[in-house]
Amino acid sequence: MVWFSRLYLFLFLFYSPFYLLSSLSTSSPTSPFCHPDDTSALLQFKNSLSISKLDCGRYHYMLFGDASRPCQTMSWKNGTDCCRWDGVTCDDITGHVIGLNLTRGGLNGIIQSNSSLFRLAHLKSLVLSYNDFNGSRISSEFGRFENMMHLDLYYSNFSGQVAPEISKLSKLHTIDLSRNDLRLEASTLKRIVENTTNLTELSLSHLDMSSIALISLMNLSSSLTSLRLSYSRLQGKFPEGMFRRPNLQALYLGGNTNLSISFPKYNWSSPLKRLGLSSTNIPIDLPHLVKCFQNLNALSLSNCHFTRSDNLLPLSNLTKLTRLDLSYNNFSGQIPWNSLNLGRLTFLNLAKNMFVGHLPEICTNNSTKLCFPSNSSNDQLEVSLPLYLETLYLQGNLLNGSISTWLYSLPSLKHLHLSTNQFTGSINEFHSCSLESLSLNQNRLHGHIPRSLFQQVNLGALDLSSNSLTGVVGFDQFSKQNKSSCRTRELPNSLWFLDISDNQLQGLVPIPPPSLNFFSMSNNQLTGNIPSQICNASSLEVLDLSNNTLNGSLPPCLGNFSENLWVLDLRNNRLQGMIPIFAKLKSLRILNFYDNQLEGPLPQSLLTCKELKVLNVGNNKINGSFPNWLEYLPELQVLILRSNRFYGPVGDPTARFPFQKLRIMDLSNNDFTGYLPRKYFESLSAMMESYAGEFGYMEDSYYLDYTDSLMVDMKGVYTKLEKIPTIFVFIDLSRNQFLGEIPNLIGRLKSLHGLNFRNNELSGSIPPSLRNLSNLEWLDLSSNQLVGIIPEQLADLTYLQFLKLSHNKLVGPIPHGKQFNTFDNDSYIGNSGLCGFPISKTCNNEQEQPPSPTNVQQAGDDGFDWKFVWMGYISGLVIGLSIGYIVLSSGKFDHWFSQWAIRKMWYKLNARLRGRRN
Repeated sequence: MVWFSRLYLFLFLFYSPFYLLSSLSTSSPTSPFCHPDDTSALLQFKNSLSISKLDCGRYHYMLFGDASRPCQTMSWKNGTDCCRWDGVTCDDITGHVIGLNLTRGGLNGIIQSNSSLFRLAHLKSLVLSYNDFNGSRISSEFGRFENMMHLDLYYSNFSGQVAPEISKLSKLHTIDLSRNDLRLEASTLKRIVENTTNLTELSLSHLDMSSIALISLMNLSSSLTSLRLSYSRLQGKFPEGMFRRPNLQALYLGGNTNLSISFPKYNWSSPLKRLGLSSTNIPIDLPHLVKCFQNLNALSLSNCHFTRSDNLLPLSNLTKLTRLDLSYNNFSGQIPWNSLNLGRLTFLNLAKNMFVGHLPEICTNNSTKLCFPSNSSNDQLEVSLPLYLETLYLQGNLLNGSISTWLYSLPSLKHLHLSTNQFTGSINEFHSCSLESLSLNQNRLHGHIPRSLFQQVNLGALDLSSNSLTGVVGFDQFSKQNKSSCRTRELPNSLWFLDISDNQLQGLVPIPPPSLNFFSMSNNQLTGNIPSQICNASSLEVLDLSNNTLNGSLPPCLGNFSENLWVLDLRNNRLQGMIPIFAKLKSLRILNFYDNQLEGPLPQSLLTCKELKVLNVGNNKINGSFPNWLEYLPELQVLILRSNRFYGPVGDPTARFPFQKLRIMDLSNNDFTGYLPRKYFESLSAMMESYAGEFGYMEDSYYLDYTDSLMVDMKGVYTKLEKIPTIFVFIDLSRNQFLGEIPNLIGRLKSLHGLNFRNNELSGSIPPSLRNLSNLEWLDLSSNQLVGIIPEQLADLTYLQFLKLSHNKLVGPIPHGKQFNTFDNDSYIGNSGLCGFPISKTCNNEQEQPPSPTNVQQAGDDGFDWKFVWMGYISGLVIGLSIGYIVLSSGKFDHWFSQWAIRKMWYKLNARLRGRRN
């Protein structure tokens, strides 16, 4: 199941009845055997779906630090007692199945209305969260579970309208339909409210509840203790009376931007203990809010509008607070540590603000206190050492100085994220053994990686990228971990994410542990061969060793070692020899061997990689005829064969619809001959229609920690795109020996941003159909044998910024107006028959002048039509966003960017960290 990362995930497992039920013993030794009808129904349900073992282990690690857990249904075998199967709970007397917990079970497929699941008529608890049911409907058959008390369908890819029959489950105590593509109608909610009089927990976050009249929420059961409606498209005024409910302890309304709330102005106090108002447009009067909610132990005000943004002092009055989220706001100045009740906090998130200054240090006269300077005087202030702190998020601020020593000794610290700041100095040794994730990337840290990091028993994610760390990362640090003071037993394989890219690390490639999913040491100074032992890391999904000085041949096992591998990036090294045979990399999406010294043919075994989207083997010594078998890779979008030793004709397809999804085709600087591949041009469907999707990058659908860069001959200059935009489309067939005419059907490829045919032997005229390339930004047809005139129709290409027609045999007047007024003499040099502006040769024996205002509407003093220049400039945003990423990106946690590009690593981590669902 593909993981999408747009928002923080809030788990509630450790406090939920769903989880408590799953922890019960399935049956006692004296329990009766499972009822045969239930056994049959369970086996049929299992067989109706596919099971992903990878997802089971991955999700289980997110909670328990152990990726080896098998899927629950692996224990389901015919002829055995189903009451002893994983995830199954039976009634001790009747043997009927009363509980089914398949959370994170790797289930994939459609639950049909005739599914055998609905034959389990005695079910009291059903937990199907964290699976992928492919847009299944919540059908009316769910209404058959008359004994149901707990229903959990959280984040399992259900879609459509919530069936009204859900309201028949009158015994429900808890219901969670959150994070599905569901719509809840007002009539259905009304029936649920009327019938579920025992309801204590209701979670409908991320549903479409736009048709709901908010006043109807007042009719919910008086026993309700938890209501979660985040990102549910609520609109209107939230009922004030909801805050007065005597039993309501948790209320989450974040992400509802059309919601209004007014708290009573007279003296009153709410019993609420957990409140979430993040990402709303509700004006937050912090002093008044604190006064109203004195009992809070958890408060989430991320990305809010504060009426008094410079004053956090009232928070000190929330003396019971243990969890505080103020991330993604505009708070500035020094962090007001004295307002935060550090001595009680277990969770503190101040990420993506504008806080400056140093972290506090331990007081010299009191080792249990932290000292920091006052904002208003020269005095030193003291706060209690946060001994209970488990999670600290300070990433994306302007903090500087060294990392305070007390952070290395907190006994309960699990998650420390200080990335994208300006911290300097070295990383000290950690004295506690509790770390589960550490993010120090994008700072100014130097020195060696402390050995204690690799001795953390539960460390799952480590990101030290984009610093100036030095030294050698040894093999034994990852694999043996023999001398750990943290260890009381055999160390589990817990590390699943390791990014130490963009540093100055040296030595050989270390051997990653078998548990690792993501491994990047790109942009370092690694040398030597890629060890064959790396193939033992069979759980790897991303392997990125690009931009080092690795040499030697590729280990033969590299194409064989992990069915889970999505990304294999070894670009910009000095690797030699042949590309190995690819036999098992069925999940591979991105293969990048660019700029090495690989030789031999491109292995046809790549056809086993049916999911391959990016194939980049440019700048090598690979030879052979054009690999037309690539036509049979149905998902291929980027094909880079540039600067190799390919030869012969291109374009004799054997597939019926070849390269339909291809958006980037670069075959430049080879020895291809014959005519341009007309038949391929006819089939390039993705290049024929303008892209209508949301702007993004190719990596967004998977690992956002990995970015696949691309070198593009763009506007005559090789430019590095740090990311590949999803709307970026170009063809480069330059520096080959193609001959014949440019086919008219090129004009069908309306999505093209760039077209480069230079340095071939093309003849004939420039086809007027090029005028249809309405998105074209650069066109290079130079150094060919083209004849005839430059079609006037090309002046209609209002986005065209770069034109190169030099060194051909073109004749006649150069078109002028619009974008043609921006091109200089270099665009036409070497065509003796051309005349007119901007070259000096006149047409019809008359002195050619630059266009005047009478010929070009609103031309500037230099003769350019700035209206069309500006249009061309705006079109360059497509490319500018890509190039600008190199310079302008402020880090990996930018707020608006993070709506679709927040780092996948921390998305998954927060699912575990937050300890609740929102």
